[in-house]
Amino acid sequence: MANKPRIALFIGILCISIFPVLVKMALVPGLISAFYRMAIAALFIVPYALFTKQIKVYDRKTMLLIVLCGMCFGLDIGVWNIAIQGSTATQATLLGNLAPVWVGIGSYFFLQIKPTLNFWLGTILALIGMVTLVGVEVFVNLSFDIPFLFSILSGLLYATYILMSKKVLEQVGVVSFMSYSILVSTIFLAILNLIMGSAFTGFSPEGWMTLVVQGVVCQLLAWLLISYATQNMRATRVSLSLLSQALFAALLAWYFLDEAISLQMVIGGCIILVGIGITFINKPLVGSSN
Repeated sequence: MANKPRIALFIGILCISIFPVLVKMALVPGLISAFYRMAIAALFIVPYALFTKQIKVYDRKTMLLIVLCGMCFGLDIGVWNIAIQGSTATQATLLGNLAPVWVGIGSYFFLQIKPTLNFWLGTILALIGMVTLVGVEVFVNLSFDIPFLFSILSGLLYATYILMSKKVLEQVGVVSFMSYSILVSTIFLAILNLIMGSAFTGFSPEGWMTLVVQGVVCQLLAWLLISYATQNMRATRVSLSLLSQALFAALLAWYFLDEAISLQMVIGGCIILVGIGITFINKPLVGSSN
């Protein structure tokens, strides 16, 4: 029973790892693909939640948190896509993956379960692995511009979403939460795309197919599983485990896009996994935990 959330988290991470591969195909512009990712997921989960009577009206504070979660997630996707368009996917991914640090800090101040010493050791090791994976030269040559700030903002939004969703999921069912959250994200991204003048149609059949995969696999299936894991695990463990998507994405890109995998990437991926593994060890490795 205790392993179910961990298995759900692992499968969920595999599902979202497909997303960078689909983005790299560049069949649909980034911002509009973010909208369709949420809208297609909403077409499935909202009717299901209504049919099974899992949509409920909660107290004002809970409903506000759910709405904020939806806005945070939608804005995170939009901001991250803009960051990629303005710089490189590697830089945006590297900076966006600072989310576990923000989650650890946020957990310390806002959640009852505080981050352990093992979490901080694992985080440091995983971030070293991330830098190794993408290359030290990318870290050294970061461009401190608007896309840089957007990448940082994306990580902060991601962390805020995980922390708030952890709070909400303590009293709200996963399906109900996801239905509200996805619906809010869809509306928010629709407005953002209208403001940006994005085209909502005119894509190739292959482009529409990637949008369906994003909505059903990368959003609906992935985040149902990750939300279930978040509900039953420490938010710090979930956020750090999400770093492994960089490794899985590299493997998927190698398989589907014939992108080379270097020894440096393998070493970096192994370091990330060791860092994540440390956070699942309950006994303090050094001294005592918080």
